[in-house]
Amino acid sequence: MSGNRRKPAVVLAATAAIALFASACTGQSSSGASDDASKETTINFWHGWSAPNEVKGIEATIDAFEKAHPNIHVKVVGNMTDDKINQALRAGGSKAPDVVSSFTTNNVGKFCSSKAFVDLNPFLKKDGIDADATFPKAMNEYTQFEGVRCTVPLLGDAYGLYYNKDAFEEAGITTPPKTWSEFAADAKRLTKSKGDSYEQLGFMPNYHGYESTTEHYLGGWNPTYFDADGKSNIAKDPAFATMLTNQKKLVDSLGGYRKLEKFRTGFGDEWGAKHPFHTGQVAMQLDGEWRLGMAEDTKPEFEIGVAPMPVADDQADTYGKGYLTGTIAGIAATSGKQNAAWELVKFMTTDTDAVVNFANAIHNVPSTLAALKSPKLKYDPRFKTFLDIAAHPKSTTTPPSVNGGAYLVSLQNLGFAVEKGAQKDIGAGLEKTAQEIDAATAQAK
Repeated sequence: MSGNRRKPAVVLAATAAIALFASACTGQSSSGASDDASKETTINFWHGWSAPNEVKGIEATIDAFEKAHPNIHVKVVGNMTDDKINQALRAGGSKAPDVVSSFTTNNVGKFCSSKAFVDLNPFLKKDGIDADATFPKAMNEYTQFEGVRCTVPLLGDAYGLYYNKDAFEEAGITTPPKTWSEFAADAKRLTKSKGDSYEQLGFMPNYHGYESTTEHYLGGWNPTYFDADGKSNIAKDPAFATMLTNQKKLVDSLGGYRKLEKFRTGFGDEWGAKHPFHTGQVAMQLDGEWRLGMAEDTKPEFEIGVAPMPVADDQADTYGKGYLTGTIAGIAATSGKQNAAWELVKFMTTDTDAVVNFANAIHNVPSTLAALKSPKLKYDPRFKTFLDIAAHPKSTTTPPSVNGGAYLVSLQNLGFAVEKGAQKDIGAGLEKTAQEIDAATAQAK
């Protein structure tokens, strides 16, 4: 499990942190690395992982790197937030990070446009690495901004559909839904009301239902968030209005916003044993690959099924795709050891065995096409669903922006207003939100 799952408030806080981070680094050189990576040297690597299995996985990766590069020593600092990284880069000095790993993929646009991280294209070219042929398409997209690749993928997260097989059998449903209409029908069929609450809810559609965010839903619609000029496209691309409309219809068909919210407030913690999917309170759950292990650890009283999330009705031929995000790695512009830093970044993100071993250790999705096909991958057979989603050419992500994930916060806020009935004209809401996004983007430049 990696730590890059995010809620809108978290996104906004992280974006603010990166704004400071970037302002501290703007103007630093992003090219012309001159250190000799073959000489004895020590570099600092900062990352955000903290769970014991994650820390152990990082240590094994660094041990393998140092064995392959005995002259490069790596000082590892874990459990680092972007805010702490920002402070270290502002302070500078020998203890500042050379290599940084971040869970905040939304902030790649800020990292790249501000030159907080160096452009990795020259390093990739020097070593003959074709990023398009190395990384899955969506991961390739979220690690660059306006032609500048200042990060590369370091494992990923793929979102799919978890379902209670026992509940499906009881309801007479033989296969997981492939389209949104099938999904909505199954959610209603699986729902058992109990007074003003539920004995079992087919699916919690509300946006506060953990991973049920606007961007995760939109993975089934193939949305285009920005046009060629960088302007918000949400009012022009029908995918957005269609998704918002369908989500609202699902909310209404399952009992309405207030009834659902009342039920949702009784749910257990997203990361604990009392998660509503674990307990059987909901029969279907939109979630990432990490949920499978977490759910099985609670020893649920039903068999868990895993499938891709359903897609838009008019895109049935793309079933199998999904929404992708992940961890990123980059080289700090303040580093005076960029060639040595690149050797570490290259090893962690492009060496097939290194990627596979780390993925096995922390149960994330590998971030190279070669690693996704490696026979050395160890996983529950159901986990292959997420590997297939990651490799699917139609899988999508959310594009980088100059002000990070602020545009997603604006869209999510509209979603909140629509589902509760406060914004009845979705078209007008999208127009206003697009203007809000464009104004914020212009101010950030």
